[in-house]
Amino acid sequence: MSTPGDAPFSEALGESKASGRDADTRLQLRYDAAKKSTLIAYLLWFFLGPFGVHRFYLHRIVTGIAYLLLWAIGGLLTFIGVGYLLLAIAAVWQVIDIFLIPGMVRDYNTQLIDRLD
Repeated sequence: MSTPGDAPFSEALGESKASGRDADTRLQLRYDAAKKSTLIAYLLWFFLGPFGVHRFYLHRIVTGIAYLLLWAIGGLLTFIGVGYLLLAIAAVWQVIDIFLIPGMVRDYNTQLIDRLD
């Protein structure tokens, strides 16, 4: 049992600092487990780019769906010519994503820190 007079004694022993360090360690472990990797995002972009998987990975669900639909509808409509325009737009967007991925990863990880606090 602790009494109100014991608090300074436990602080002198470093108990409150240790529990603070434990909380920081748990927070760091949770962050490390949930953070997103730029390398993984680039690999997903390279191998599964037309499916928008890199955007789903970074929790950009709406733009991931738009990406997927743009490629799919463009591919289906190539027989009437309009599809080539959609595929060109999707291809340009995919090239632009090369430069956007590091910022998207940074934004996700920053938001993760805010959520964990």
